[in-house]
This record gives sequence, structure tokens and C-alpha cells, in this order.
Amino acid sequence: MEAAPAILPLANRHIALGVTGSISCYKAADIASKLRQAGATVEVVMTPAATRFIAPLTFQSLTSRPVVVDMFAADEAEAHVEVARRADAFVIAPATANCLANLAHGQAPDMVTLTALATRAPILVAPAMDNQMWDHPATQENVVTLRNRGVEFVGPAEGRLASGRVGLGRLAEPSAVVGALRMLLGQRTGDLAGRHVVVSAGGTQEPLDPVRFVGNRSTGKMGFAIAEAARDRGAFVTLVTGPVALETPYGIHRVDVATVAEMLTALEQATADSDAIIMSAAPADYRPANPSEHKMKKGAEDGLSVDLVRNPDIIATLPGGGVRVGFAAETRNLEEYARAKIPAKRLDFIVANDVSAAGSGFGADTNQVTIYHRDGSHETFPLMTKYAVAMAILDRVKARL
Repeated sequence: MEAAPAILPLANRHIALGVTGSISCYKAADIASKLRQAGATVEVVMTPAATRFIAPLTFQSLTSRPVVVDMFAADEAEAHVEVARRADAFVIAPATANCLANLAHGQAPDMVTLTALATRAPILVAPAMDNQMWDHPATQENVVTLRNRGVEFVGPAEGRLASGRVGLGRLAEPSAVVGALRMLLGQRTGDLAGRHVVVSAGGTQEPLDPVRFVGNRSTGKMGFAIAEAARDRGAFVTLVTGPVALETPYGIHRVDVATVAEMLTALEQATADSDAIIMSAAPADYRPANPSEHKMKKGAEDGLSVDLVRNPDIIATLPGGGVRVGFAAETRNLEEYARAKIPAKRLDFIVANDVSAAGSGFGADTNQVTIYHRDGSHETFPLMTKYAVAMAILDRVKARL
């Protein structure tokens, strides 16, 4: 079966990127690149000061579109108005203290502020400046003014600044800026806006002793992809995850757990007011009956016997949660095992995959799934990215809400 084309989170989106004069301008190039990778069409406008730090040609190369610095020298008449009209969102990154002051007071001495005045699209600002400038009452008043007008902010972050000081004022990382943009667009136009979606991810670790545990090979990638996709469609997302080596997606409420008992408790709390629960985690079916308080040492015997007891079935135990979605990761008898879980766990549908198949195993960025529904029907999908699988799952969640 051929792989399906990738679904890009910002496909068909037109994003204007404003760049002002900060040493962190180099990160704006990465932001432009990540926006393109996410499928967006990107137009860059710059202040003259920004060109002292990074050349417009850099952004032109990354976006394949001309960069506007001087509206009077632009190829397009009234470029500030045309860029503003085309934009689905306007991101200003980095935004200096001077830029915030101009925005707050309606002044437009450059292409960035001109575009901000002309657009009716949502505006996302990523400040970058020395911590003393950020902390100044004038800057904070400007931030309050802009927030009251509906301008959204991402950052600044705390860390080492260009001056060598450590404080609040660093430009947010490019991944955070793009994540904040995806969340903003989802909240404004997403079909899950106002909904609460709970997602579980990763495996659990049931301790044998303080050093060793019983677990599995789940990496959490599928659950994290679902969480991102739900956020991109406007939902408030609670992500309950076992131990994984994945960064928290921007704007998602993450709850870290280790054992099945901890995951069950966290999900009971999270699903008290949820519209959907998507149980993509791989909790351990069994746990050691008598875990040792200290590290077990090798003895003279050749083997080691461990008594295991069964863990509770999390999704079957949860009383509600809204639309209920389960997962079945199998290596044989996929349909038989998956269908049996639907009534046992009171599911609306279950997402089944053969983890022994190429491209569908633990740690892969792709998955090939079949969705089995409570009414007996099923849908088989080609090999897709996990983000595309997540979107397919959420399409069916939305249909049931």
C-alpha cells in the first residue's frame, strides 16, 4: 500500500512575518523556514534596523518571495496594505521594545508597524530585548494595551541575553513561535475550538526495584501527534504521558506519570469535564507484585522469578470522558482483538495497527491503521504520518460531538 501525502498543519495559510532590529534576528530565519516546512506561504516585511543584523536576501531565499523593507521601493503599490490583506496571521518576531511602543500608540514609521495597522488578521508578537527594557513600566504598559486589543504574545523566555545577563527577554524558540501560531489559528477558526480533548501517550514503568522496571517500547509519538493536531483544531488539550523523550508541544497541558495507577488517577481527574478521551498510551498490563525497596543483587542462582499481578484496564475503568477512543497495537489477529475491545472498553471506535509491520512500529514517524467502529463498520487507511493519522481520528471524534 502506497503512503498517503503528508498533511501539513499550515497548508493553505498565508503568514506575514515581521522582523525588527534585534540581535535575535537570526532566529527569525529559522521561524521562516519552519513556517514553510509546515506548509505556509510566507511573506517577510522588515524594518531598516533589522537589515543591519540579517540581509533580506536570507528571507527571500527561504520564502521564495520578495522581502519588503521600504514601501516606497516595493514592487507592489501600497505593499503594506496588500501584504496585510493577504495574511491569515501576522507574526512579529523578534519584536523590539521600540516596536511594541509604536504598535501600542498606533505609530507606523516602518513596514512592520504599517502592516500591523493595516491587517485585520490576528497578530502574534514575540518580544526580544534586554530584561531591564522588558521590565520597564512603559514596556509593560504597552504590553497590557496590546493584549487588551487582542494581540497575542509568545515569550519572552528567560535565559542568557546578548548583554551577558541572565533574565527575561530572550526571543522564544522558533518551535514555540510556530506552535503558538498554530494554536492561535486553531482557536480562531478550528472546528474543535472550545472543546476539551484528553490524550494519553507513551508507556508506563512498573518498578521491580528503584533501578529496574517492567515496561514496553512505546515512544509516545502517536499520542503527542494527536495532542498537537487537537490543539491545531482549537481544542484545549490535556496530555497525560508516561516517561518519554519528547518535548511538550506549545500550549498543551502536560501531566507526567510513571505507573498505571498514576495514569489512571490523572485521567480520572482530566476526563471529569472532557469532550473526548483518546487512549493512545500503552500502559503495562502487569506489575510486579512485590517490588523491592532496594536494588536487587545478583545471587548464586542462575535465574530470577518475579510474581506479576494484573493492572486495572484504564479506559475500561474510566466512567465517561465524552467520545471514547481506544488503540489496539497488535502483532497478529488484528481485527479479532480490536473488535473485542470495543464493547469491553465501551469505545465509540478503536484505532488498530500492526506494530510488527514496516513503518507502523514503535518509534516510527508513520503509521498504518484501521479504525473499527461500534456499529461494526471499519475504515482502512494507507501508511500516513502520525499527524495525518491524528487528523483522521479527530475527524471522527468531531463527527460524534
